[in-house]
Amino acid sequence: MSDAPTPPATGREWHLLSRPVGWPKPEDFALVEAEVPTPGEGQVLVRNEYLSVDPYMRGRMSAAKSYVAPYELGKAMQGGAVGEVVASNAEGIAVGDHVLHFFGWREYAVVDAKNAVTVDPDAAPLSTYLGVLGMTGLTAYAGLLRTASFKEGDSVFVSGAAGAVGSQVGQIARLKGASRVIGSAGSDEKVKLLVEEYGFDAAFNYKNGPVSEQLRAAAPDGVDVYFDNVGGDHLEAAIGSLNRDGRIAVCGAISVYNNTEPAPGPKNLARLIQTRGRIEGFLVGDHYDLQPQFVQEVGPWVRSGELKYRETVVEGIENNLEAFLGVLRGDNTGKMIVKL
Repeated sequence: MSDAPTPPATGREWHLLSRPVGWPKPEDFALVEAEVPTPGEGQVLVRNEYLSVDPYMRGRMSAAKSYVAPYELGKAMQGGAVGEVVASNAEGIAVGDHVLHFFGWREYAVVDAKNAVTVDPDAAPLSTYLGVLGMTGLTAYAGLLRTASFKEGDSVFVSGAAGAVGSQVGQIARLKGASRVIGSAGSDEKVKLLVEEYGFDAAFNYKNGPVSEQLRAAAPDGVDVYFDNVGGDHLEAAIGSLNRDGRIAVCGAISVYNNTEPAPGPKNLARLIQTRGRIEGFLVGDHYDLQPQFVQEVGPWVRSGELKYRETVVEGIENNLEAFLGVLRGDNTGKMIVKL
């Protein structure tokens, strides 16, 4: 047990004031001072150390029906977080333990012990439990291996490949025997990173020309698996390059998240008939049964350096909103983390 500091009476937290239309604006949010509650029976109080900001959070800011409840107006938003327990009223979690939970966007959080996962800061840096060894990593693992049914020898195309999920998809595919791994990203610097650091066989900057043409050049023999983080012209290009029995796992569509009008769908869906291809969407929440297998397989790759990861770290809860907007703009390389 460590001597945890006495928590203050108040802590800062981000509230959603109004639902954004198109791109979120600073006036849609407020950083407010709130009372730090005392944990009740079966609860712990956590001093958050690292917060996660992710593209899916944009969807929770809208009132539209989705797979997860919208953020409530005038209340603290939520997201992945990891921190130190400073008060415990729960068996099995002691003061000084570090836990992963889902009450981010705030400095202090009261969490039901059943919703907190104890993590070991000595086994891996705390921030990795929000990224490469957390929900982000499991998203890559489940989407590639289960949804897209990846098998050794497959040629794999990943969009948004320099992001936290995409970079891990490409590396897992390579480590598990892909014949070719191709990535797209939004800058020449990120393209260089994909090839030189993450070991992609080929990569291209989607801003440098039509995606379909650049993909055909990078994957002249077509692709067996497409992991979609972007949607739009990337999805259409992937369908155009899909091999017989090709599989597409739809993880996200960041290119259309802030659109106020529906984006047109791919114009070449009929090609799935001749390729016998399939498109399947997935949510990481449906695949938590893979978590032990994921950590067992990917953990050693992270520790040995075989699987590399990047984090973009923004300091201070006052910059949490700007970090989130940065994710939507593509400012981050790898996982975007806020350090408190």
